[in-house]
Amino acid sequence: MSVHSSYPIDPLPPTQRKLLLVASTGGHLAQLVRLAPGLGASQSSLWITFDSMQSRSLLVGRRRIHVPYVRPRDYVGMMRAAIIVRRVLKHETFDGAVSTGAGLAVAALPQAAIRGVPSLYIESVSRVEGPSLSGRMLAASRLVSVRTQHPAWANERWKTYPSVLSTYQSLRRDAPKRPSLFVTLGTIEGYRFDSLVDAVLASGLADERTVWQLGFTTGRADLPGDVYQMMPTARFVTAALTADVVITHAGVGTFMGLLELGIFPVIVTRRKHRGEHVDDHQMQIAELAESLGVARAVDAPDLTADVIRFAASRAIDTGVRIRIPAE
Repeated sequence: MSVHSSYPIDPLPPTQRKLLLVASTGGHLAQLVRLAPGLGASQSSLWITFDSMQSRSLLVGRRRIHVPYVRPRDYVGMMRAAIIVRRVLKHETFDGAVSTGAGLAVAALPQAAIRGVPSLYIESVSRVEGPSLSGRMLAASRLVSVRTQHPAWANERWKTYPSVLSTYQSLRRDAPKRPSLFVTLGTIEGYRFDSLVDAVLASGLADERTVWQLGFTTGRADLPGDVYQMMPTARFVTAALTADVVITHAGVGTFMGLLELGIFPVIVTRRKHRGEHVDDHQMQIAELAESLGVARAVDAPDLTADVIRFAASRAIDTGVRIRIPAE
C-alpha cells in the first residue's frame, strides 16, 4: 500500500520547501544539484551524500551530511546509510524527499515515505531504455513517486520529468590544427580504463601538453604530458578550460560538469565485457549525448584523431547555468 500517491511537482514552485536531498556522488549528485532550484529546495534543505571533492565543491554553503561510501549493489552499505537517514528523520521534519540515485535512494526514500514525507525518485538521465535496479526497487515498493527523464519509456507508473540535458546547445568555434588534450577517466573505485588511454595514444595527438587524470588506471608510465591519479576540483576545472579538447568517460557527473563549463567533450564508454564497469549503462548516456548534439560519443576502439578534431571545433551554450563553487 502506498503511503502517498504523488509528489507535488511544479517547474516554478510558488514557495520554497525544506527538502531532504539524497544522492550518490558523481552524476547522481550533479543532476540533483541542477534540479534542486526547480524542486523549490530552500536554504534549510538538507543534503545527504558521500564525502568527496565533488560533493564538497558542489554543496559549498549548503547543509549536508556525509555517509560512508556505498558501492554499486552494496546492500550492507545501504543498510548503514538507512540507519543514518532514520536518525535524521527522527530529529528533523521535511516537506519532501528527493533522490536521483543510486543506492542511497533505496536507503533513504522509503525511510522518509513511511514517516509521511512525500518522496520522489527521479531516474538518472543515463537510463535511456528503462529504470535502473534502484529505480525498479523503489517503483516496486509503491512507497515512492518515480519519474523518468525519457518520455520514450514513460508509463502510468513512471511519469516524465524534464531532462537535465535539454537546456544545453552546441555552438561552432575556431579549431586549432593540433588540439591540446585533457584526458579524464573518472574516479569509480576498482575499475580501470586502459582502452581509452590506449586509443588516445593511438590517435597520435597526445603530446607534452596533454594532461591526464587516471583515477584507478594506475601504473601507466608510457604517457606524455602531466599525469595525475586524482585532481583537486580547481585544478580539474583549470585543465578542462585550458585544453582544446576534453576526452572523458561517459559518466554523467563528469559529463554534466564539462557541459556546465561550456565544453563540448568527447565521451568514451566504459564497457562491462572489458571489465571497465559493472554494466553497460554508459552506452545509453553516450547515445543520448550524441543524438542531442552536445558531445561526440564513441566506444574506445572508435576514438580517432578526426573525432578529437571535430570536438575541438565545438563549444556548449548551457542555457541555464548553475554556479560551481571553487574548492
